[in-house]
Amino acid sequence: MLRVLFIAGLIWWGGRFVQLPRSLRLVLLGLLFLAVLTLHLTLPEGHGLREATGGSPAFWLMLGGFGLLATGYGWIISRLKSRAQAQGSPMSQPPALFTDTELNRYARHIVLRELGGPGQKKLKQAKVLVVGAGGLGAPVLQYLAAAGVGTIGVIDDDAVENANLQRQVIHRDQDIGMPKVFSAEAAMRAQNPYVEVRPYQRRLTQEMAQELFADYDLILDGTDNFDTRYLVNETAVALGKPLISGALSQWEGQLSLFHPKSGGPCYQCIFPEAPAAGLAPSCSEAGVIGPLPGVVGTMMAVEAVKQITGAGTTLQGEMLIYDALYGESRKIRLSSRKDCPICGAG
Repeated sequence: MLRVLFIAGLIWWGGRFVQLPRSLRLVLLGLLFLAVLTLHLTLPEGHGLREATGGSPAFWLMLGGFGLLATGYGWIISRLKSRAQAQGSPMSQPPALFTDTELNRYARHIVLRELGGPGQKKLKQAKVLVVGAGGLGAPVLQYLAAAGVGTIGVIDDDAVENANLQRQVIHRDQDIGMPKVFSAEAAMRAQNPYVEVRPYQRRLTQEMAQELFADYDLILDGTDNFDTRYLVNETAVALGKPLISGALSQWEGQLSLFHPKSGGPCYQCIFPEAPAAGLAPSCSEAGVIGPLPGVVGTMMAVEAVKQITGAGTTLQGEMLIYDALYGESRKIRLSSRKDCPICGAG
């Protein structure tokens, strides 16, 4: 019996060594099996050949049964694979969403229980529009690009000035005079070549706001004037897009997430009218401590990551206020207004 098994092993592995086709080796093994089984069924008991090959056909019949089971199982698996591929199963899909370099880059995200691989995939598939590439826009854009947000739009009509560089750290001295959106684009591509950056060098207007916003999942507003903030809010509400808004003044910053479609207030619920002239001076008039936009803008980026991935609890219905001068932060509750002209019943 050992000799028969030796011959079978020689046929299989020896044939493989000399590169015999798998089908031919299976045929040879089948012939060997039939030859041994024929000996046991035709020769009388006690015959030398029968004794040399086990004495009884029972072992060979069981071996043949196992062989048939294995062959049938392989055939079934092969058919299932073929059917799955024909129906466009994941086995027929393109290669993995992330390259090895990207997996290594986002490893600290992927090991977070609240994000993991699914969260990073959502980030890569997300489209985020940032309005303003100034003090708040600079850290927002940098951290969204670093985090792996797949498509990032940025709209701004200003050019980089020397006075910007004290706080707008996405721009460099050599970028003075360059449109901010192109300076930011260059920095973001240098930071992460795996994201798509869409720069829009223009002022946001009523005529083009809806068409622009429609192509994005999430809007972040880092502008410094109430007219643009009201336009951003009105457009986001009309299209049902979540809006993360931030603001700065001297040593203090604030941010919130507005999304009436999911039950929260909108920006105009909280600020129904623009303040009178002089009551809310711009950064150029009142001044602003350089790192403050970085702190608040980074918080806005964190809110964006949470909104995209579903991690944690966002600032919807709340406003976070940070006082850098005294190192304090507090949150206040925000409520919708039924008479709001943007998201209310009217």
